[in-house]
Amino acid sequence: MVNHSDTAFGGYRTTDAVLVLEDGQIFVGAPYGATGSTLGEIVFSTGMTGYQETLTDPSYDRQIVVQTFPHIGDTGVNDEDPESSRIWVSGYVVREPSPTTSNWRADGGLTDDLARHGIVGISDIDTRKLVRHLRSAGVMRAGIFSGDALLDVSSGTLRGINSLVQEVKASPRMQGRRLYDEVSTERSYTVEPAGAFAGKDPLFTVVAVDLGLKMMTPHRMAERGCRVHVVPSNTTFEQIQALHPDGVFFSNGPGDPEQAQPMVELLRRVLDAGYPFFGICFGNQLFGRALGFDTYKLKFGHRGVNQPVMDTTTGKVEITTHNHGFAVDAPIGDAVTSPYEQGHFGKVFVSHVDLNDNVVEGLQCVDIPAFSVQYHPEAAAGPHDAAYLFDRFVELMDSAQGGQHNA
Repeated sequence: MVNHSDTAFGGYRTTDAVLVLEDGQIFVGAPYGATGSTLGEIVFSTGMTGYQETLTDPSYDRQIVVQTFPHIGDTGVNDEDPESSRIWVSGYVVREPSPTTSNWRADGGLTDDLARHGIVGISDIDTRKLVRHLRSAGVMRAGIFSGDALLDVSSGTLRGINSLVQEVKASPRMQGRRLYDEVSTERSYTVEPAGAFAGKDPLFTVVAVDLGLKMMTPHRMAERGCRVHVVPSNTTFEQIQALHPDGVFFSNGPGDPEQAQPMVELLRRVLDAGYPFFGICFGNQLFGRALGFDTYKLKFGHRGVNQPVMDTTTGKVEITTHNHGFAVDAPIGDAVTSPYEQGHFGKVFVSHVDLNDNVVEGLQCVDIPAFSVQYHPEAAAGPHDAAYLFDRFVELMDSAQGGQHNA
């Protein structure tokens, strides 16, 4: 194992990979996946399993992901577990890649898959030291450089640290970025009822606005008898209406919710029309902004499959899957009047709270059929504690329609 994490500035070779943080910290290790260069916001995920779902989660667009679990790649990759059609992370950082693939479901190895998708990564560094630094300093811009990206084009010599740091500092910050359009589906498609409801008439029709949707999410609704029309982020309210939905869903996704005003305005029209609404992750942030609350950037976010969250409506604590760097700024406790237009949407309360840091993890309206959570209840990957939220959405649609569905 290469152990270059504490090498002095400039102490790297053309055969190395170099991780550079915008504050000047460097980590020298081995190339992993593709060679070249990549830039993005560096974040860490605490999941011990589910790396394939992490890599293919569109919410990680423009982010370099650090796995806190030291050994990654044991089970390889397969064609069943991806959450989208491609790998979305900008770069990948692991301590020790698995030298072998051992799983009956595997179709190939992780290292080869990263290289095939052009994902520049780095391995053999002290990820524990790196994560401790990010927890203290906060997530920041970073770059991974290997191969020819370490060479000066004009002279052919190794680039200095200052050159690499300046390239990182010239890249855009996550705060202020609008990214949901680049990860959304280009064309609408439909997911028909599945499982026990396969081949049967749908019980409900849902329009799911894709802002970075994970494939398992519409499948969870389909398992409950829903026909799910997945639509692009540029879908108009009139196009949603034309599908005669029983409910509307806003998905997870990347970027700064403050830069998503068109989606906030679309959601306000959905709420005004009385459609039952369910949002997750980015959809929760947009829901909060539609109600008139602000959003803010977390110091290092929540990413992984082991976040404890309390459902304030039941007192139940669930272990949940998270991937978010922004959160809603809403008061925890009793229901309050929603700030938008002095209570236009009635009263709302915080329905879920993270027990690690008291971050708002869900909102529920009192006077209209709408709720959201900040995490991923589809459990891909992760625990199944929050699957009841899909049942709650189905019950909300059933109650709002009085048993008369638009399917």
